[in-house]
Amino acid sequence: MRKNIDIDESLILKLKLLAVYENMSVKAIMEEAVSSYVKQKEIDRIKELSEEEKEDLGLLLLMQQTDTLEVVTEKEVLEYLDKPCK
Repeated sequence: MRKNIDIDESLILKLKLLAVYENMSVKAIMEEAVSSYVKQKEIDRIKELSEEEKEDLGLLLLMQQTDTLEVVTEKEVLEYLDKPCK
């Protein structure tokens, strides 16, 4: 995806210097910076979640990993839920 953004001239100069120092392109530096920022915000947001919200998120992530073609009956689900926890 291509997006145009306005960047202050002093920041462009700093980006160019960083690019030379890191032996990377300015585009690569900016992509890495944005990616790092987004990851850090995700981590910060997860840290702010309550225990219940963390459990809900974990369940959602597990549900997204399931095979949608695999089907079980309601009876099988209820039998599984009735089993004692280990």
